[in-house]
Order: sequence, then structure tokens, then C-alpha cells
Amino acid sequence: MADDSMSDFTRGTFAHGGASHRVFRSGTGPAVIVMAEIPGITPKVLAFARRVRDLGLTAVLPDLFGTAGRDPDPAAHGWTGTIGYGVRAMAPLCVRREFTKLATGKTSPIVTWLRALAAHEHAECGGPGVGAVGMCFTGGFALAMAADDRLLAAVLSQPSMPLPVTRAQRGSIDISPADLAAVKRRGADDLRVLGLRFRGDRLVPGERFDFLRRQLGDAFVAVELDDSAANPDGLLRPHSVLTEHLIDEPGQPTRDALDQVLELLRSRLLQPEDGGPSAAETAQVP
Repeated sequence: MADDSMSDFTRGTFAHGGASHRVFRSGTGPAVIVMAEIPGITPKVLAFARRVRDLGLTAVLPDLFGTAGRDPDPAAHGWTGTIGYGVRAMAPLCVRREFTKLATGKTSPIVTWLRALAAHEHAECGGPGVGAVGMCFTGGFALAMAADDRLLAAVLSQPSMPLPVTRAQRGSIDISPADLAAVKRRGADDLRVLGLRFRGDRLVPGERFDFLRRQLGDAFVAVELDDSAANPDGLLRPHSVLTEHLIDEPGQPTRDALDQVLELLRSRLLQPEDGGPSAAETAQVP
């Protein structure tokens, strides 16, 4: 792939509580907050966002790190460019207080801003509520955002925080006890949470999904894929279910996982009269 011009996205800024970040939007209909993985809003993250948009939803991408639209693949900028960009994207995350990296039982401060963004987008876009998709570094953000009643569908794609160094970190996720209690209450009512991981992914150990099963019960659905299902052309070991390691072909396990995500968003956010296509229908276009 090459850098994405993002010409089909509008650009704006959202400020709340002293924090301000650029936001990209595309589509109409109820909002889905799509939070990128490291190193940022890549062309493959944008491809996923466009699939969300094509359901009849508004894809809303907060620009939290990296360079939006830049392709991290060495084929686009060479290995020197890829490594240099990766360092520039990751280094600030180590010191920014908006994000927690190792702490257990703590919600990242950025989630307050994300909840406010979701509330703003719900007011602007309408619909029964909002969806959220987090990936890797941002995976747990989608869960913590669900403490707000407006969030009806949370997708945790390879949620990697806190970094799984200790046993406690492996068997937890980046959310405070108070937020987790709120999410658990909502799980018995109108919230649905979908988690995605490759079984061999050391950044997303099985203990983390076991924790979510215990805490959320039937509100949590886990999609766990064999490493052999990952796109072999991915730069790293199997990790990014919806982007880097997606094999976008019917019948592929990663494509089935993508379709399950899209169907969750469609079923929770679109009413039958909205006329949005089903995930099965959108899946006919590779």
C-alpha cells in the first residue's frame, strides 16, 4: 500500500477538559469511534473505518499519535523510514500522562476525552447510541468508554494494555474498578463487548480474555484465532486481527472476525428502517 490521502474524510478538532485532538470523520448515521493501533491511523486502519462507514455509520477517528494516513510498510518508505517513523510514533507514548502502560486497575486519562467525544458525536449523528473499536494500545479504551450509557457496542481488538509483564498484568485490562463495575452493570442490560485475539499473541495473553469472561459473563464474546489464520505477509508476529494480519477473502478466519465486528455494529446501532446493508452483504466486496 501507499500513504492514504484521506480525501474522503473531513478534518476537525475536538476539545474537552483541557485536551484537544484532531478528529477525522467519514459517513453518515450513528457514530463509531475507531481508535487506531500503534503507529497511528494507517491505510489499513482507514480501510477498516471505510467498511464501518459503508454500513451506513459515521466513522470517527481521533488522531492520538503518529501521522494520519502514513503507510508504515517498508515498501512505502523503506526500512529506514519505517523504523524511524515507528520510533517517532512510540516514543511520546512512553511519557504522555494521557495513557497508562503498566498500571493495573486504572483507566487511562484519555478515556475521559474519548467519552466526551462519543457524547458529542452521538448528539451530532443521532441513533440509539455509539460504538467504539479499540486496537492494541487503544483496545481497552473501548471497554472503559462503555461506562457511559451511550456506548452500545465495544470492540476490543488485541487489547494490549497493561503490558503483560507480571501475572497481575496478564490477568487484567486497563480499566479502573469503578469503571469496570459500571460496565458490568450495563453488560446485564444493553451493552455488548466483542474481543479479538490470536491465541499465540504474547501481548494479549489468554488470561486477559479469561478475566473479561469472568467479569462480563454473557456480555463478552471472545473471538480467538489460531496464529495460522494470520496474513503471512504481516510485518510482525500474528497480532492485528482487523488490519495488518487480515486476509480479506471470504472464508478466511480473520475475514469472518471482521464480519462479526461489522455485524455487531450494524445490529446495535442501525434500526431496520435505516436500510444499512448487512455485514454479509458488504463482505461480498473484497
